[in-house]
Amino acid sequence: MKQALILFGHGARDPRWAEPFHKLQTQLQRADPELSVSLAYLELMPPSLLDVITGLADQGFQRVSIVPVFFGQGGHLRKDFPVLLEECRTRFPAIEISATPTVGEWDLVLQSIVAGALQSLK
Repeated sequence: MKQALILFGHGARDPRWAEPFHKLQTQLQRADPELSVSLAYLELMPPSLLDVITGLADQGFQRVSIVPVFFGQGGHLRKDFPVLLEECRTRFPAIEISATPTVGEWDLVLQSIVAGALQSLK
């Protein structure tokens, strides 16, 4: 089964804002060269989530996991993201589309931030 991972971020007017996302994409791709890793944004920069999933569908992907790279769940994730997710699932019923909690809710991410913050004191 062809699987893909989408790193989903807010987007910004300044393209430099996306540099950490590109770095994360590269690191994930190196960690699992067989996995397709894409970036998608909610607003202000392309590509959109729907555009990425359309491309993956055209390539025959059957399973897509979306990782919201947000620190917390504000209005966009509580209101806009569920609507986008449902639109994608409706348009592509043959693809299993799932989403993880925001990365800011992952214990491993929080532990890494704690370790980095404590390291900065040394």
